Amino acid sequence: MSEPGPPPVLSLTGAAFRYPGGAGVAGLRFSVRPGEAVAVIGPNGAGKSTLLRGILGLVPLVEGELRFGDRTDAADGMIGFLPQSAEVDPDFPISLAQVVMQGRYRRLGLLRWPGRHDREVVRSVLETVGLAELANRRFGELSGGQRQRGLLARALASEPRLLLLDEPFNGLDQPNREALIDTLTTLKAGGVAVIVSTHDLELARTVCDTALLVNGEQVGCGRVDEVLTLENVQQCFDGVEVEIDEHTLVVPGHEGH
Repeated sequence: MSEPGPPPVLSLTGAAFRYPGGAGVAGLRFSVRPGEAVAVIGPNGAGKSTLLRGILGLVPLVEGELRFGDRTDAADGMIGFLPQSAEVDPDFPISLAQVVMQGRYRRLGLLRWPGRHDREVVRSVLETVGLAELANRRFGELSGGQRQRGLLARALASEPRLLLLDEPFNGLDQPNREALIDTLTTLKAGGVAVIVSTHDLELARTVCDTALLVNGEQVGCGRVDEVLTLENVQQCFDGVEVEIDEHTLVVPGHEGH
C-alpha cells in the first residue's frame, strides 16, 4: 500500500547513472515528495555528485527509470541546482541581484528581457536567503558564506519544485550554516523538495526526512534516525573507522568534509 500524501516530485526505480568512462552510481530506489528532503551520504567518489548530475540530465541514465511526477524529463525551471564550487568570478563587476537574475534566464528564453515579475522574484528569493539588503552589492565584495547563499538564491530564482545541493556547507561559518538551515526549512514548508549531498549531520538531522547511503550503489535508504547509525555509516564507508560528532562525519582520508 502506498503512503498517503502528494505524489513524488522525483522517483527513481533501479536507476543507474554512468559516465562514458564507466564511473557512476547504480541501484537507486527512492523518491522525494513536495516538502521533503533527502540527505545523500557516502565517501568521496561514491557517486553523490553523479547522482545529482544524473537527475539534471548531465550524466546518462543507463538502467532503470527516472520520473519527474508523471514525466520522464524535467520541465524548464523545475530543478534548481547549487553546485559544490561556484563558477562566478568574484572579480567580475556584477551585483548580487544580477547574479540571482541569471536564475530566471531559462524561464525568460532568448528574446525576453526581465520584467517586473522577474525583479519581484529576485527580491523575494534574496529575502528568503536573508540577503535582500545586499542586492546591489558587488558579488565579489560578499563574504564566502554570503556568496554561497546568493548562489542558492540564484537556484531558487527559477521557482523550482526540486532543489539539488552539492555539499552546501563546505567552508561556511556557523552564522551562515544557521542561515542556510533556516532557508531550507522555509523552502520545505513552502512545498519545495530537496536533495542534498552532504557529510554534515546537523543538516541531515535538522532538515532532512530521509537519508540515502551510497557507495557506487545504494547501500541504504530510510528515515534519518533509522539509517544514520554508526554501524550503517561505517559499512557505507567500506568499514573504515568512522566517528560521528554533532556536526559531521570524521573519516580518515576524507578531510575537509
